[in-house]
Amino acid sequence: MPQLLRVQCFNVSRDGFGTGEGQSLERPFGHADPTPLFSWRAATASFVYRTERGGTRGLDDYLTRDAEYNIGAEIMGRNKFGPQRGPWEDHEWKGWWGDNPPFHTPVFVLTHHERPSFTLADTTFHFLDATPAEALARAKQAAAGRDVRLGGGVATIREFIEADLVDTMHIAVAPVDLERGERLWDSPTDLLDRFHLESVSSPSGVTHLLFWRR
Repeated sequence: MPQLLRVQCFNVSRDGFGTGEGQSLERPFGHADPTPLFSWRAATASFVYRTERGGTRGLDDYLTRDAEYNIGAEIMGRNKFGPQRGPWEDHEWKGWWGDNPPFHTPVFVLTHHERPSFTLADTTFHFLDATPAEALARAKQAAAGRDVRLGGGVATIREFIEADLVDTMHIAVAPVDLERGERLWDSPTDLLDRFHLESVSSPSGVTHLLFWRR
């Protein structure tokens, strides 16, 4: 089976924004309240940060579990890793996720300012100044036959789409407008020249958009 590059459980607002304006250490999503974007996933039985038994089953839970299935590596942009810009001034900063990041695979962070790799629990972060194609080749090698997840943020996903490297995408559209920030699209139909698309509404209020390469 070919290795796929997959976007999984990526959240956008109804008006197409994946994050707000003014990202900072205290506000990873800028002006936007992330709760309406992520509440559908946090409610599921399979949510990675669930600490108590329970949670919803059904479509939302299935897609939450599918986000982890057969993933051998992750690619993300620097803005998803953290709020710093320019040369790294603080190597003590090791991402938003604490000592046990939820990835459990090699993670390749795209940046124009490389830094040494490091490992937290079973996740190793590598920092690459590379084109999308070069980064994907590295990630596929590290994934050892499994798929690669493209974690975001918005600019990184758009860059990989434009490079025609994305095979499948699951985008969860929340019923909220952000009005400004980083926009994935004006309309999901913008991508129909590259992808097939099916839309499935969930009882939680989100709409799941499933894209696969033409």
